[in-house]
Amino acid sequence: MSRSIALLGTGLMGLPMARRLIAAGWQLTVWNRNAEKAAPLASEGAKVAASPAEAVDGASHVITMLTDGKVVEAVLFEHGVAAALAPGACVIDMSSIKPSEARDHASRLAERGIRHLDAPVSGGTKGAEAGTLAIMAGGDEAVFEDAHPVFEAMGRAIRVGPSGSGQLAKLANQAIVGITIGAVAEATLLVSEGGGDLDAFRAALKGGFADSTILQQHGARMEAGNFTPGGRVNVQIKDLDNILAEADDLDIELPLVRTIRDRFMRLAGSLGGGDLDHSALFLELLDLNDRPAR
Repeated sequence: MSRSIALLGTGLMGLPMARRLIAAGWQLTVWNRNAEKAAPLASEGAKVAASPAEAVDGASHVITMLTDGKVVEAVLFEHGVAAALAPGACVIDMSSIKPSEARDHASRLAERGIRHLDAPVSGGTKGAEAGTLAIMAGGDEAVFEDAHPVFEAMGRAIRVGPSGSGQLAKLANQAIVGITIGAVAEATLLVSEGGGDLDAFRAALKGGFADSTILQQHGARMEAGNFTPGGRVNVQIKDLDNILAEADDLDIELPLVRTIRDRFMRLAGSLGGGDLDHSALFLELLDLNDRPAR
């Protein structure tokens, strides 16, 4: 396999993912709409391109890590990426978008002889930095197997079905994340208001049935009042909206998702927390209970 990869989107997640690829020995070209976010990678071994079309020239695999489906579509089909790729190249979309959008992109790229995987991730910036991301891939099995060495630098990849399945799994993941953040916030407030030691509380639950990464990491964030964004509230809302849209298409009702989405909307709206880490839902809970922010 060629060792040439292009990565489009070097934001909170894309930047550490790029560093993992460089460390694994891949020849990497990067592009970001805000060039300043890609610039640090030039001194670390990556080539920084002036346009997405320039970035993908000659690449065997193109990774997109962009804001949403509309941005992915624009970069692929309006900014020259699809036209610049040679037949047989593979686009690996690691953004979080709608399953229907992923299927549409796969179909349009296939008409040009370009392969496609939708492969969104979970694990946040810490997982991206450590190369331990959970990667949920949708697409042809042979295409997935061919791309497996690319995934290995970034985390653990599992194919969960045909095109769109990776995005569907990510929506399910985000449902669990959003609801669990709400549960951890309520548990944290309950223990704190009752006079318990929050560090000891999390340690006591470690390894038990209620333990989770969200309890340990975001519970500590809530206790410390540290809401520097790893996963932003606005992005969580986008994912919850996509979950509800998919549920509507499937004619099913997801009441917990709908409730937690409304609470995140309140946090982003009247409380002005849209750019905070999604663990800042704790602030919304404090406000709901007329308690001061910590």
